[in-house]
Amino acid sequence: MPPLSDLQRHFAAALADPGIVPPAGTPRRFAVHRNNVRAGIQGVLAARFPVVKRLVGDDFFLAMAEAYVAHQPPTSPILMLYGAGMADFIASFEPAADVPYLADVARLEWLQHEATNAADAVPIGAAELARVPPGAVAGLRLHLHPSLRLFASHYPALTIWELNTAPGEVAARRLAANPEHALLLRPGLEVEIRRIPAAFHTFSARLLAGSSLAAAFDAAATDFADFDLQPSLAGLIAMGAVTGYDLPADDGQH
Repeated sequence: MPPLSDLQRHFAAALADPGIVPPAGTPRRFAVHRNNVRAGIQGVLAARFPVVKRLVGDDFFLAMAEAYVAHQPPTSPILMLYGAGMADFIASFEPAADVPYLADVARLEWLQHEATNAADAVPIGAAELARVPPGAVAGLRLHLHPSLRLFASHYPALTIWELNTAPGEVAARRLAANPEHALLLRPGLEVEIRRIPAAFHTFSARLLAGSSLAAAFDAAATDFADFDLQPSLAGLIAMGAVTGYDLPADDGQH
């Protein structure tokens, strides 16, 4: 008889994939249980990606979700973590090729989900940063709010998301095929999704990666000659995105 762990893995795999024969001795109602489990997982995906579902319709989304579950079944009983790979899956899902922005909309919805469930943190204000010695400002490494996420798309995916989260029917309209960038943040109970310039996205991404203030500025200014550090930093502070900082070298931490 195979070890219990092997039976459990076999059982879990058969639940996710109807092509796998269930373990010997499995109850006759296994197929019903499998269908219920798969329907439950698909319901989780529908709740997590409501705009994607609205864009393609119920039937298409159900088929796509079923394909995703078969391709990438849950590996944890905590379904809050499930769906991280949905955007990449959609990008490679041939039937969705005619909707090239769909994967980016899914990516935005997943970032919103991550931001919703991120840890809380208390932001600092401009007065606290004003106490930093002038010579240390360039080397500062900012601590950004745990919920902060950055989004970029070659398509007007943010506009599409905005139109499809508004109440009522979406009127047909032609959208400019321009790249869009957004910053997601949960300063209180709700996630805020803010449209941002490309330069601000570059600056924030470098800060999020741990770069110093000077290095983040240099990265943004290299690609965008008109990038202005002061209003960008002030904007991050005003929205509650900065929760602390590290001084350069051994000057201490905050």
